[in-house]
Amino acid sequence: MEKDKKILIVAGEASGDLHASCLVEQIRKLNPRIKFFGLGGEKLQKQGVELYCNIVELAVIGIVEVLKNLKKFHNIFKGLLKKVDEEKPDLAILVDYPGFNLRLAKELKKRNIPVIYYISPQIWAWGQKRIKDIKKNITHMITVFDFEEKLYKENGVNASFVGHPLTKSIKINLSKDEFMRKFGLDKDKLTLSLLPGSRDKEVKTLLPIMLGAAKLINRTLPHTQFIILRSTTVKEEIFNTIIKKYGLETRLISNMAHEGLNASDFAIVASGTATLETAIIGIPMAIVYKVSLLTWLFVKSVIKIPYIGLVNVVLQKNFIREFIQFDAKPKKIASYVCSTLNSQAEITKIKKELSGVKTLLSQKDASFEAALIVYKYLNF
Repeated sequence: MEKDKKILIVAGEASGDLHASCLVEQIRKLNPRIKFFGLGGEKLQKQGVELYCNIVELAVIGIVEVLKNLKKFHNIFKGLLKKVDEEKPDLAILVDYPGFNLRLAKELKKRNIPVIYYISPQIWAWGQKRIKDIKKNITHMITVFDFEEKLYKENGVNASFVGHPLTKSIKINLSKDEFMRKFGLDKDKLTLSLLPGSRDKEVKTLLPIMLGAAKLINRTLPHTQFIILRSTTVKEEIFNTIIKKYGLETRLISNMAHEGLNASDFAIVASGTATLETAIIGIPMAIVYKVSLLTWLFVKSVIKIPYIGLVNVVLQKNFIREFIQFDAKPKKIASYVCSTLNSQAEITKIKKELSGVKTLLSQKDASFEAALIVYKYLNF
């Protein structure tokens, strides 16, 4: 009897953990006997993946933060390779997280382990030099944006566009009225949601900026209420410590980002996957991001496109307003939000543009399509 197949899977951030868990679920539907081990977070763990380490808890941003944790990540990397040599997986699925995963792909190639990369590194924004290494070390690149597939194929990389998993994974379990009642919110007020990210450092940097903007918005538009949509990857006390300093009435709501966005009239969102979630749900937004000066100088030197918000990447234009680094100031954000909320024509225009985002991301079930590609390489 043929031995059960074994897959190494690595996802290093909250969004990658979510998409990886959906992929594992779909692969298991094709064959429940496949075994998974690797690195990830609580969502992969819930899918029964044997985690060598919960690396999502260690997610860091910026050059300084990475350097501080270099030894820790080096030890995780070495330990994972030791586990790979013991387990001898039939193939590997690497999900986003390019700084770690592209190095890992090189080591897996030496061991003749086929590597499927799900959710491409953002080489279209920076790092096109990496295409040579990707061509050499990656067996199949699965992309979530259609223009990525074209870019890879032009460079001789085996690639497939499957659509974005968010189009199927967004589920709203409470109506706007039910959400308002559940959290004691006033349905007659304008509701603004704040999404400051999924890492400790992001929240510590961005939540004060967002709350500062919220206070100014509330002065100009007193008929507003604010909800903070918390990622469970960041401890509640980090949020509460920051909130106390601002004296603004807010509701801190955990693990209900989709319902919270659906109940909102506007959102102030950290750049990242949350901008796509907000766009798919159809909520007008402002994008905010700030990193250390050293990281910013590095990013500015390598980034090739005039915007960083994923929703703008999908739209292929600078449509949703971005407040990045030196523009990430409460006064600037508040001024824009107030003027936008005071213009019904502008709100209508934004909603109309956002209504096409889901179509641009494809109506395919990305997790299922990706699972079919993975399954082909298992040689049953």
